Amino acid sequence: MRIYSLAIFTAPPGGSSTQLAAYADLSSYSFYQRGSVQEFLNFFSKTVVDRTPPGQRQSIEEQSYKFNVYNKGGADNLAALIITDLEYPPRPAFSLLQKVLDDFATEIPRSSFANPSSISFPTVKAYVDKYQDPRQADSIMKVQAELDETKIILHKTIESVLQRGEKLDNLVERSNNLSMQSKMFYKTAKKQNSCCVIA
Repeated sequence: MRIYSLAIFTAPPGGSSTQLAAYADLSSYSFYQRGSVQEFLNFFSKTVVDRTPPGQRQSIEEQSYKFNVYNKGGADNLAALIITDLEYPPRPAFSLLQKVLDDFATEIPRSSFANPSSISFPTVKAYVDKYQDPRQADSIMKVQAELDETKIILHKTIESVLQRGEKLDNLVERSNNLSMQSKMFYKTAKKQNSCCVIA
């Protein structure tokens, strides 16, 4: 999973968008390819932002890229776009777009939107670096990954117990912690379960 670019635009309704801040990580491309790749990403980013109505989010796939855009609209007319590979999940991508737009609107005065070259917003690079691994940045994905890992461990533990069925029978029989009634219940349940197995 990879983030290639994150950009913030001013996107007036019915008008042409203007890029205000951006960061691109094109290190996976050769030095000679980077210029062409950057031009393609810039062209397609502007096109996608221009065609996303205020207040809407959308994902567009083109070749091996996914363009996730959020046009926040409102008084600031801000929009943000993240370009990722096709494997990158949409949830952390849109979460990042919301965060970067909120931070930008808080830190950068609207009066500077008219002169984009004067805008300095290094937070955009920090977000790209942080969100390269979406599991680290998105708490819900992180919890889900931990749950999946726990599930695998539990399955392995259950499988290892099931492989020792005969030893388990011996343990039940010798246990001083189980009453005679519990031991009888275990034996009866095991017989009933074994008679119903379909081969």
